[in-house]
Amino acid sequence: MKFSPIIAIALFFFLTVSSCKQQQEARRPISQTSGSFMKKSVVRNKKLVAGEEDQIKKLMKSDPEVDYIASSKGYWYSYETANEIDTLSPKRGDVVFFDYEIKDLSGAVIYSELELRPQIYYVDKQDIMMGLRDGIKLMHKNEKVNFLFPSHMGFGYHGDNKRIGVNQPLICTVTLHDFKPEAVYKKQLETKSITTVPTLKKAQPDSTPQAAAPIKKAKDTLK
Repeated sequence: MKFSPIIAIALFFFLTVSSCKQQQEARRPISQTSGSFMKKSVVRNKKLVAGEEDQIKKLMKSDPEVDYIASSKGYWYSYETANEIDTLSPKRGDVVFFDYEIKDLSGAVIYSELELRPQIYYVDKQDIMMGLRDGIKLMHKNEKVNFLFPSHMGFGYHGDNKRIGVNQPLICTVTLHDFKPEAVYKKQLETKSITTVPTLKKAQPDSTPQAAAPIKKAKDTLK
């Protein structure tokens, strides 16, 4: 029995499509497994966040005299020193000058303020802790604030590979000294560098005789 070219081509096309369909159907269990894994991961993360929030809430209840404020980003904060006069807060395009200290929820110091100072931060242009990135923009000059960060607002599931552990909630005490527009700060740096140049030039003649003295001693030694 002979097949016309048209029938042969149609049969070949049918077999090719059928084969591709079978291969695609064979892959379905893999995608279903992947979806199941993602669902389980989401459930674990929700339980983790809930557990950390319970720890933080327990800490806040243990000190009822402190007035804690809940942020919309999932952390809490309280004021040690508040500035009720100024209304401006840091924003993108500003440079912030601050100090901070990091503690665990028991109050043990992980990184002291002395170790971390000074901090100069270009708002929203540098990679810093997510909680600080948001919290600093709530502050005014000369304020001191205690932030209670769940791990997802801190260093997350990997810690900092040094002293901060995996999924560790943190207390960050931040003192905001000043902030200014980036353009103003750069101009100040340029002015400062220009004023220091004459000082360096004046120092050169005074240092020349001191540099020459060892050379003479070296010649005497050779003789």
